[in-house]
Amino acid sequence: MTHVHFIGIGGSGLSAIARLLLEQGYRVSGSDRALSALAAELQKEGVTVSVGHASANVAGADWVVRSSAIPDDNVEVVAAQAAGIPVYKRSDFLGQLMAPPEKDGIAIAGTHGKTTTTAMVAWMLSQLGADPSFIIGGVAQNFGVNAHAGKGRAFVIEADEYDRMFLGLRPRYAVVTNVEHDHPDIYPTPAEFQAAFAQFARLVPQNGALIVCGEDMGAAQLAEEARRNGKRVVGYRIAENQKTETGEWILAQNVAANNLGGFSFNVIVRLQTGPGYISGIQLRVPGLHNVRNALAALGIAGLMGYDLKQAANALGEFSGTARRFEIKGVANGVTVIDDYAHHPTAIRTTLDAARARYPASRIWAVWQPHTYSRIQSLFDDFANSFGEADEVIVSEIYASREAKQEFSAEKVVKAMAHPAARFIPTLAEISDYLVAHLKSGDVVIVMSAGDADQISAEVLARRF
Repeated sequence: MTHVHFIGIGGSGLSAIARLLLEQGYRVSGSDRALSALAAELQKEGVTVSVGHASANVAGADWVVRSSAIPDDNVEVVAAQAAGIPVYKRSDFLGQLMAPPEKDGIAIAGTHGKTTTTAMVAWMLSQLGADPSFIIGGVAQNFGVNAHAGKGRAFVIEADEYDRMFLGLRPRYAVVTNVEHDHPDIYPTPAEFQAAFAQFARLVPQNGALIVCGEDMGAAQLAEEARRNGKRVVGYRIAENQKTETGEWILAQNVAANNLGGFSFNVIVRLQTGPGYISGIQLRVPGLHNVRNALAALGIAGLMGYDLKQAANALGEFSGTARRFEIKGVANGVTVIDDYAHHPTAIRTTLDAARARYPASRIWAVWQPHTYSRIQSLFDDFANSFGEADEVIVSEIYASREAKQEFSAEKVVKAMAHPAARFIPTLAEISDYLVAHLKSGDVVIVMSAGDADQISAEVLARRF
């Protein structure tokens, strides 16, 4: 039995691969600096998880896979190399899992929305009887897991641009939700970021297709280049008028808020296989961005030859992913929501969705800034992202993979024009402030790619 060891197994990326290999019959072990919830779930299913890094952890492994956050001088990396054990990054490893002809890879990329769209596609295909394999950057609520080794041909994967991981994939179909500069520690300029996505789009073979959001400038630029190169391109967008587009499109019309907390809409389908029309789609996940995500999923269904009405019905049962507008609970009339938003556009989109779902509520935006490089690079955009919130609380920066700096998030708060923005450095102090000031009917949205989700648990526990 092949033994694969994962360094950084607690993260969303490696835990998903570990789960998939475990289901395929591999022996799996891993290590991380702390026992995350994802790692704990794997541990319950028989995976050996070591807390802390030590050379002994890699003993007996046939392969080692390391997270992008693990440096070259990590003790386990060094020990594996000394023992002649191959050490892979995700980008080296994932392409092998989804390679044709055994699999039809479906890769979902974009600065925002890729986790939810990946989960949507995986759920839709599972309901259509495809039994797809999938790797998602978060736990899909409908499945309760972030990965699965299916027996069907479809292999659905979240295509992460960080550390250029997505350039190692082997997709037949690729979705690009949007292209907006992020990860300045990897891509110092917007041009470098766009160039990486252009490389990703070129991975699509001639018998595949690129599905892109026509409302996003960066994605539309990729589509133009792909068409020039003879690739098949399907666009999707919310159509505000009866404008006739050339080429293949999936268009949403008559979009309106529904009583499920999401939106209802109709869809016009224009594919090579012929036109189509789907009426009365009802999403239960909030926000116009999820209407667009659903259009991308329907594009995949259409390209793969599935019945689009059945696909739309499956999307109506999609309930979201962990930490993507995840309602954690209601206590004494206060609704607490976790969200992964850590980019200015994602923050605005999340708050827009909250305002649409809770139009009469006082909305509290609690934001934990993520990495110094991102905050400094997108400083002005962050300062202007909180218009839909009534109250804004900002914590100190979560350094993540970066070394601690003197730069403080307090500078961003001081630059905000928002009349009710305040800097509260620690998560404990934020919890105390919220418990003291929340009132029945309020909605709290904790936006963090770090550890601020603990605020949600604390507030709910203390509001009872």
